[in-house]
Amino acid sequence: MGKTLVIVESPAKAKTIGRYLGKEYVIEASKGHIRDLPQKVMGVNTANNYKPMYIDSPDKAAVIKEIKSLAQKCENVLIATDPDREGEAIAWHIANVLKIDPATKCRITFNEITKKAVLEAVANPRQIDIDIVDAQQARRVLDRLYGYELSPLLWKKIQKDLSAGRVQSVATKLVMERDDEINAFEPKEYWEIESEVSKEGTKLKKDRFTIDFYGRKTEGGVEKTALNNKAEADAVLAEVDGKNFTVDNVVTGAKERKSAAPFTTSTLQQEASRRLGFAPARTMSIAQMLYQGVEVADMGSTSLISYMRTDSVRISEEAVAAARKIIVDKYGKEYLCPYKREFKNKNSAQDAHEAIRPTHFECEPDVVRSSLTADQYKLYKLIWERFFATQMASAKLDTLNADISCGCNVFKVTGEVITFDGFLKIYADLKETDTETKKKQTELPSLTAGDVLINHKTSAEQKFTQPKPHYTEATLISTMEKNGIGRPSTYAPTISTIEKRNYVEKEGKNILITDIGRVVTDFLQEHFAEVMDVGFTAEMEEKLDSIENGDVSWVSVIDGFYPSFHEQIRNVADNTEKIRIEDEKTGEKCPDCGSDLVFKNSRYGRFIACSNYPDCKFSKNIENKLKDTPCPYCGSGINILKSKKHRNKIFYACDKQGSDPECPFISWDPPIKDKKCPTCGSFMVYRKFRGKTYQKCGNRDCPTNAKRSKS
Repeated sequence: MGKTLVIVESPAKAKTIGRYLGKEYVIEASKGHIRDLPQKVMGVNTANNYKPMYIDSPDKAAVIKEIKSLAQKCENVLIATDPDREGEAIAWHIANVLKIDPATKCRITFNEITKKAVLEAVANPRQIDIDIVDAQQARRVLDRLYGYELSPLLWKKIQKDLSAGRVQSVATKLVMERDDEINAFEPKEYWEIESEVSKEGTKLKKDRFTIDFYGRKTEGGVEKTALNNKAEADAVLAEVDGKNFTVDNVVTGAKERKSAAPFTTSTLQQEASRRLGFAPARTMSIAQMLYQGVEVADMGSTSLISYMRTDSVRISEEAVAAARKIIVDKYGKEYLCPYKREFKNKNSAQDAHEAIRPTHFECEPDVVRSSLTADQYKLYKLIWERFFATQMASAKLDTLNADISCGCNVFKVTGEVITFDGFLKIYADLKETDTETKKKQTELPSLTAGDVLINHKTSAEQKFTQPKPHYTEATLISTMEKNGIGRPSTYAPTISTIEKRNYVEKEGKNILITDIGRVVTDFLQEHFAEVMDVGFTAEMEEKLDSIENGDVSWVSVIDGFYPSFHEQIRNVADNTEKIRIEDEKTGEKCPDCGSDLVFKNSRYGRFIACSNYPDCKFSKNIENKLKDTPCPYCGSGINILKSKKHRNKIFYACDKQGSDPECPFISWDPPIKDKKCPTCGSFMVYRKFRGKTYQKCGNRDCPTNAKRSKS
């Protein structure tokens, strides 16, 4: 019996699958796509039903030659590319190159790379699903038509090196609209009053707690009262300060908090951003390694998670059963959810896949930690804990809400105490608090109506209403998903693209619109409002789903878009003036010719150049200075820089580095102005760790750092 050639996408995946298949199988990797549209021309025949003009990828000539050679030597070929649209399209291209009829049973898929899943797939091959291929082909053609028609228009009407994308342009618009909303926001003054109190008879400071002003007593009950200025706040202070309170009403209760659903692509990217500080592209790169297989000691190449591009929150019966047994064995029966907890998908189409979960339950994160990089371990641990939390018991909390008065002024306090941690034992219940202020939760003593509370201190604080926050990568992905913009495989590339194109920039975690991003977005919004509409983009995603389901033809979907779009392009090209962008002056003069220096934009980011270009070609990078903090060595300024070797990690260096004489100051952490270490006399720095900031000595050899490292 002849051998079977199994073609996968990556060498790592090939190595992992090779562990489960015998000598009668030959495993080879296509290393991604082997055919695509040409790069330098549109490659879509708009006069012939939008027929794509695919070519063999020039950089894959050796791969194609090897696959053809192996296919000729083997009796059978199975194509095991990823279980999504792109994977199906790659399988179809491979079949075409090898002259395999897509209607034959040449395709195998699996959501997890385990021995059982791989052997079941090999035993049950299927045809290539042409509807799925057509959905991916429609997306590729749509994006090519959009980009290849709009981008040259931007070059002509604004400046060279600009680009537009069906999804990226709408994502940029979301960022701009949020920034505009923030800029237009008018803060309103309000005041908060709180009192530090304790029960009558208690003397320890730790027994004190804080209550907050709520409103005033009226004939109809208690009316919530806003304090809009200092006079109103002072009036309450005058009535309350130095006087004790009485507990009017206490409501106690109990509640449960259930775990969140297992990870989808979107929620994994959001949580990895919030908890680990990973950019979406970084998260997906690490997740792909964990899925395709990593070398685990005593096991060989092992896939640790299920497929990482998914909308689904479904979990297989087998995985649930395995998780529930481990929970009982490790934590005890009381930590097991009494029933199999299930989660609902938004639509039935998503049920084809599973959620992202561990695949080898003997490989606990700490067991395989030595086989993983630091980033792989962090992400794997996050996925592991989120998955197991879904089958753990709910956390139980006792709650207490009390109305407390002083005269006609009513204060409130809310407290909750975790009485049983349940799933919180392994997965902390962090929530986004960007868009709403969480109620203060505090541990309270037992309170009863009629209790007297001693008023130790009452204070008022002026505050102002705040606008919505700027988008972060996590919240932008959440908004894109909520609005149906893009799909799991597109979130990370979309954000990476608009950052690389300098349409948005990151300031800390915040994503902000740039000047050029605003110019391009305003232009597109003015002349192409329909395709820039969030609803239009979401509707197009639904049409792609309809193609995949076999409900409509991909050609009809393209034909419903392109003719009118093409006509718009021609109309705008003929009837609009070129936008003149005035360069922003830096206030400095060119050291070579004395002309003004100005800020310029390129596809690689913002930089400073001479306004006399091209006669003068002087340019330099933009220096970002640490404000109000001199170099602790020489007193000069400190530059804030990014390390290309460490994924653009921020570091700090004296601006005299490279000069004569050169200052050696360089640090990963920002120095503290005019503060010396009491132990060794070196400079002190601010260090961030797990969301908290603390002060430490900047000298690695200081005894205080030695103690910290031992602990």
